[in-house]
Amino acid sequence: MMFSIMATSAPVTDPVSASPSLISAHSGPTRRRVTSALIAMLIGAAIASLGFGGVLYYFARLGRLPKQWSAAGRAPAPIVSQTHLMALEPLLVNLADEGGSTYLRLSLTLQVVDTDEKKASSTKDKESADDAVAAVRDTALTVTGRETANNLLATDGKERLKAELRKALAEHNSDLKVKQMFFTDFLVQR
Repeated sequence: MMFSIMATSAPVTDPVSASPSLISAHSGPTRRRVTSALIAMLIGAAIASLGFGGVLYYFARLGRLPKQWSAAGRAPAPIVSQTHLMALEPLLVNLADEGGSTYLRLSLTLQVVDTDEKKASSTKDKESADDAVAAVRDTALTVTGRETANNLLATDGKERLKAELRKALAEHNSDLKVKQMFFTDFLVQR
């Protein structure tokens, strides 16, 4: 079986226009247009992806991304406990120096974590607060009465005293959770 193809267009009469060098010359500008279009599309896609990434980074830094998009490695937010300040009246303590004439005047404020227990009446609250203040004062007087002026006036004397007070308060007043301790007045008299 034989197939034949029949041309329906007019035959080319100009032999110069049918040469292969002219055919490749006609495809050159078309090829350049396609190449230029591809390059322009790649550059546009790169700019768009950089823009999208920048916006995504901006929202991630602000924390406005939905939970499913945010980083899985983030630590959960710390639980903030409610606290109140317990300011003690100034303490006047004889120090353990020889001669017994050295004393310390100390004002102490504690940042105490609130307990979850709810008290029934306000008079009970007042009584328990007074009891707690009395217990803290007793513990502070006992601990500071063992100190000497030289120990307290050393470079790390106040920090050591705070550490000892925290330890003693934890031992003697287990219901009281001290978060921070502040010396608002500290005077050693020799």
